[in-house]
Amino acid sequence: MAWNTMLAIYFVIWWLVLFMVLPWGVSRVNPDDLLPGEDPGSPQKGRLLLKFAVTTVVAGVFFGIFLWVEQSGLVSFRE
Repeated sequence: MAWNTMLAIYFVIWWLVLFMVLPWGVSRVNPDDLLPGEDPGSPQKGRLLLKFAVTTVVAGVFFGIFLWVEQSGLVSFRE
């Protein structure tokens, strides 16, 4: 498998995992605590760097499993 194909597959897996990780730790905001003009749907603490790090590690694990399955011949993507 070419390196650019592997990069594209990792990119897709990374984005899928990111959308699964984004809701973690998001809590509802009490409407009484909002200032005028603040959106009640926005998270108080996004912790995006932590979520990006978790996403990178989890996507790496899933990509490693995918690569192992593809290289071992358990599943052939060529047929």
